[in-house]
Amino acid sequence: MNDDLTYNDINGNDNGEIIDDFIVNSADKAEQDAEPPAFNKELYDLKELNALYLDKIKHQAAEFENYRNRTTKEMGQVYDKGIREVVSVLLPIIDNFNLALKNADTTEGFASGVLMIQNQLNAMLENLNVTKIKAVNEKFDTRYHFAVSHIDDDSFGESTVADVLQEGYIHKDVVVRHAMVVVAN
Repeated sequence: MNDDLTYNDINGNDNGEIIDDFIVNSADKAEQDAEPPAFNKELYDLKELNALYLDKIKHQAAEFENYRNRTTKEMGQVYDKGIREVVSVLLPIIDNFNLALKNADTTEGFASGVLMIQNQLNAMLENLNVTKIKAVNEKFDTRYHFAVSHIDDDSFGESTVADVLQEGYIHKDVVVRHAMVVVAN
């Protein structure tokens, strides 16, 4: 229904009566004409406020997503650092098991028990993604190897690792302990 139509428009009478929801009084018509601009301004202001709040919500949602991603990454880094610290404390124990097995008679029951413990420790390291650094016959690399001795041996190439005195370990491309090696030539 068109609210701008008045009773006068329909039957030419200005007596202030309301017929079929049409306002006939000219004073009422002037009041109605004044309300829509105020109503439109209020609606416009509310739309602006709504857009502002929507923008703030989107901004906060993005900040929260960034926070969640950052904390997830940091938690992973803390977990990995914890693994490295525990493994670095366990490595001397693993070295002693290896030394005990080298010097023990493997036919004895005691040696087989030590071998089982060594296998469990190696499986634990594998489950934690901790691996031995390859050293013998590899090119000497200061990122992974720590040279403690040098020998002249023509059977090895230039700056090649000839022997490992102590195993080195790596976790997710981070060295837990460098391999102590003897370098040839």
